[in-house]
Amino acid sequence: MSTVTTHVLDTGLGRPARGVPVSLSRITADQAVALGTGTTDDDGRITKLTPDGLEPGTYQLWFDVATYAATSGQDIFFPEVTVTFTITDERHYHVPLLLSPFAFSTYRGS
Repeated sequence: MSTVTTHVLDTGLGRPARGVPVSLSRITADQAVALGTGTTDDDGRITKLTPDGLEPGTYQLWFDVATYAATSGQDIFFPEVTVTFTITDERHYHVPLLLSPFAFSTYRGS
């Protein structure tokens, strides 16, 4: 079974984004099932969102950017970021998020 981790970096401030609430859900044809939540640590990371591994399927990470913006004293254009991705095998999936006040990007890391 697969695992998922994330790392949020504030590229506008040039540092890890500490305190970003994140949730992980499994997406099916008729519903989204919440699997786990966490908050980024001092290094901007969450290393464990679920107690068990994940089966192949479609998943979604939701980042509460508004909460982070309020605590970091920034005005950020996107109050939330949702990243939907597909797990196809038993590898580790690392999904980083790069934030700035008016943009964000993500990719599949390792």
